[in-house]
Amino acid sequence: MTTPPALLIAGHGIRDEAGANAFRDFVRDLARRDAGLPVAGGVVGPSPSPSLAEAVADLAGRGAERFTAVPLTLAPAGRAGAGVEAALHAALGGAEEHHPGISYSCARPLGPHPSLLDVIGRRLDEALGGPARAPGDRADVMVLLVGEGSTDPEANADVHRAARLLWEGRGYAGVETAFVSLAAPDVPSGLDRCVRLGARRIVVLPYFLFAGAAPERISRQTEGWAAAHPGIEVLSAGVIGPAEELLDLVMERYRESAADGGPSANRDHDTRPGARAHVR
Repeated sequence: MTTPPALLIAGHGIRDEAGANAFRDFVRDLARRDAGLPVAGGVVGPSPSPSLAEAVADLAGRGAERFTAVPLTLAPAGRAGAGVEAALHAALGGAEEHHPGISYSCARPLGPHPSLLDVIGRRLDEALGGPARAPGDRADVMVLLVGEGSTDPEANADVHRAARLLWEGRGYAGVETAFVSLAAPDVPSGLDRCVRLGARRIVVLPYFLFAGAAPERISRQTEGWAAAHPGIEVLSAGVIGPAEELLDLVMERYRESAADGGPSANRDHDTRPGARAHVR
């Protein structure tokens, strides 16, 4: 019987201690699910959490020679997701030099999966005091979905796509988008737009997996705008967080990649947009 690969959780954009703590807790929650599966988590780029190289060293030290990396990002496959995948391949390529003989596969990013949209819907219900009792209960509620923001238009388009999927069939007056940085509109401008569209009841929803500096910034901007507009009811929703659906989705991505060797197992990775990786 073939030993299943270890699970490597690849975080991205986790730059502050609050986000790093949430990430580490999430990795521990995953590890508790299957005591026989080696699990480690590392972050691509600067972070208080362990780096991806440190996580690979941890797995290698526990005897793992094969592992599947699951990118913990909301970007779907595409250019935005490919940027994360390129950084992941670069980090894993460097790890291979220090640990000869290891092999890996990379799973698909999480994307705006239906189960995550269900969690987001639950966060909205929590902010509004409970689930809707009738179809028209949310007809006066406008949602402002706030993403991180990027210089990559496709990454920003991903947030717009999630907003559309969230709006469909859920009874809200509308779902608008805003960004924390690097893209327009910012949170105050997004709230202004909601008012111009007729909103008198708005829920600001951070499109983030974990708590951290960016969601805190969204909360502060929301509070400041609300104080200046006392005639508008403004509520703040929570981040997705370590929900069971998120844990299940990570394991789903792990299993599908582990079953077929993954879409990018030990590949020479060409990071140009639209380029395809080649198996060694």
